[in-house]
Amino acid sequence: MMLPIAVTPADLAAALAAMNFAAFAAFGIDKARAQSGTWRIRESTLLWLAFLGGTPGAYAGRALFRHKTRKQPFSDNLFHVVMFQLAGAGALAGWHFAG
Repeated sequence: MMLPIAVTPADLAAALAAMNFAAFAAFGIDKARAQSGTWRIRESTLLWLAFLGGTPGAYAGRALFRHKTRKQPFSDNLFHVVMFQLAGAGALAGWHFAG
């Protein structure tokens, strides 16, 4: 017996779109703040936005705004987020198709 799914694919797509927009915007806002010398967005916040589904938006914002491209620890951490997401997606796909 299957239980009804509370989250539709459209809900998931909308949430991912919102998260990617938020990540993209956060990189733009942080770049503007860095240039003006005002309060910055924490790197951990930028990484969480990527981790929670905003990785494409984070990479797009990073490239467009040329922000945090040379900061090696941040770049490594963002890459680790991507690797974790790919491993999780692979494991989920394997689990889904194995059953």
